[in-house]
Amino acid sequence: MNVEREGLKIGFIGAGGIAARHVGVLSQMNDVAIVGVADADFGRARELAGKLGANAYNSHADLLDRESLDAVYICVPPFAHGDIEVAVIDAGLPFFVEKPVSLDLASAQNIARKVEDHGIVTGVGYHWRYLDTVEEARGLLAGNPAALINGYWLDQTPPPQWWWRQDRSGGQIVEQATHVIDLVRHLVGEVTEVYALGARTAERHDFPGLDIATATAVSLRVASGAVGTLSATCLLGWPHRTGIHLFSDRMAIELSDHEIMVDVGRGRPIRHAEGDPVEREDRDFLDAVCGLPNRIRCRYGEALKTHHVALAIAQSAVSGQPVLIKPVMGIANA
Repeated sequence: MNVEREGLKIGFIGAGGIAARHVGVLSQMNDVAIVGVADADFGRARELAGKLGANAYNSHADLLDRESLDAVYICVPPFAHGDIEVAVIDAGLPFFVEKPVSLDLASAQNIARKVEDHGIVTGVGYHWRYLDTVEEARGLLAGNPAALINGYWLDQTPPPQWWWRQDRSGGQIVEQATHVIDLVRHLVGEVTEVYALGARTAERHDFPGLDIATATAVSLRVASGAVGTLSATCLLGWPHRTGIHLFSDRMAIELSDHEIMVDVGRGRPIRHAEGDPVEREDRDFLDAVCGLPNRIRCRYGEALKTHHVALAIAQSAVSGQPVLIKPVMGIANA
């Protein structure tokens, strides 16, 4: 698909916080115009659209029907995925979608097949892949692969009520810690087996109806032979630690979404990440939409593999049994 960068017309489906993050980036690009915003909460769509001089809609169907678009951003909660992506694919439009890509594997697999069949350009919001610190770690590990992994998502409970419900968010591993799972895959290799235990605090008066696990401990095995753990909790009142620690021959790496520490026995030097990874992922997506070389680091088929691992962890936490993760067959990284 070849599109002129001047006047690239973008539609947004979903007008929440993560949509606003992308809107803030795209609004700084002189060759991009956000022309429509759709949200089931029409007041929210109208508020965001009003700031942009765009049209507001209360359904994705109306947005797709009434606007002439070059690409779509899908920024909706986990439970809302499925029909939206299918409609966008049927319209022949490239799309960028925020993680997690669904609540179940079958829906995501169906979308991935349709993406591949139609040759649709896609990007998925695993923006940690665009951190310069992650690229540094990737280079260091290329000749000295990690043998031990410790991942963390130790944080507070987000305010949206849908996040508190297993049938709406998929739980903390699927909705949040999926970023860490994606880093494991990106830096160490494919996860082949997981075993998880979950616990839930009996009652949290500030979060009525919360039924997700409030603490999860995961063991995992990687195809390379590396082993690791992932710990997650939403019981804190502040963001305590998110990231991944990697250990290889005479080297330890600590990565978060804002810094890297590389320890080779001569102190613990810390370097802060430079630049905006969301801007980088948006730029790569829009360049690919315009027919320029596709440098997108996480396309839909690639994100599906990360999502598969997150869902396997959720399954293991319920069953109390290890889960072997078989490759997703017939899906490329479209």
